[in-house]
Amino acid sequence: MLDKFINQRKSNWQRLEDLLGLIENATLRGLSRVEVRELGFLYRRVASDLAIARAESRDPKLVNYLNSLVIRAHGKVYRAEARGLSVVSKFFYHDFPNAFRQNLIFMAIAFGCFISAALIGFFATWQNLDFGEFVYLDGIREAVLSNNHWWENLNTEGNQVGAAFIMQNNIRVTFSAFAMGAFFGIGAIYDLLFEGARFGSVFAICYKLNPEFGNALASFVVGHGVIELSCINICGGAGMMIGYSILVPGDLSRLEAVKNSGFEAVKIVLGCAFLLVIAGTIEGFISPSPINPAFKVAVGVLTGIAMYSYLFLVGRDDKKLKQPALLNS
Repeated sequence: MLDKFINQRKSNWQRLEDLLGLIENATLRGLSRVEVRELGFLYRRVASDLAIARAESRDPKLVNYLNSLVIRAHGKVYRAEARGLSVVSKFFYHDFPNAFRQNLIFMAIAFGCFISAALIGFFATWQNLDFGEFVYLDGIREAVLSNNHWWENLNTEGNQVGAAFIMQNNIRVTFSAFAMGAFFGIGAIYDLLFEGARFGSVFAICYKLNPEFGNALASFVVGHGVIELSCINICGGAGMMIGYSILVPGDLSRLEAVKNSGFEAVKIVLGCAFLLVIAGTIEGFISPSPINPAFKVAVGVLTGIAMYSYLFLVGRDDKKLKQPALLNS
């Protein structure tokens, strides 16, 4: 009789174990809407099985197992989880880097668009300086010819708000690349192509008219540029995620697909906003400083290594779901 009871119901118990394993260190947001409903249904079924086991079974092992399972499920279904530092640490240790890795294809497309446009912009401007006006770089020629190192005033006395302004501007550009992705992904691609072409065109103008000015600008950009340009491209890729879910919703409705991809994309954008604060700090205080360019190169290289090590390596926990001894017997 007991064996029949276990055999008829253990698939439900195992499924509940699996769902609880998926959100062991997370909230119910880690599950899809269908899985959340399934979790609630299975919780009620197992609670009923526990009542039956207590009334009709003399097996304390079974009762203890079901009681433990019900307590775990109850904690996830009804408990209002504490928020604070644990939520923040979980976001940076798990949610952000995992969302980046799981959607790496979109980031790769974004980087490809930007780099290709930068190369085209550089060589097109090198052949014809008027290309700079095509990408709205009015006034750059005059600044180069007059050797106006405008960035050197960012951290001088009387311009203490320079770093804060840079952070705000960087975050605005990044959010723009993300938001443009809602236009079926095409908007994000356009934004990345345009910004890439501008980036390449600026350096072509500088090096063609005044190589020393070009070296000075490169020295300014290298310290913060790795993080800053990476974040713009990553957020552009996050925008493409939403556009792709609109075009290819898969087995979900378009609304449900957009919700799912949007939730993951927002994790990426919020994480990049934090990284841009670091980039803005470097750009406001280190990049314009009259220090050895080799130091700025070292800052760019080391911050780049640190950022990509974080994105690719942190939060890789491949915990296997533990099978209860009762179900393995």
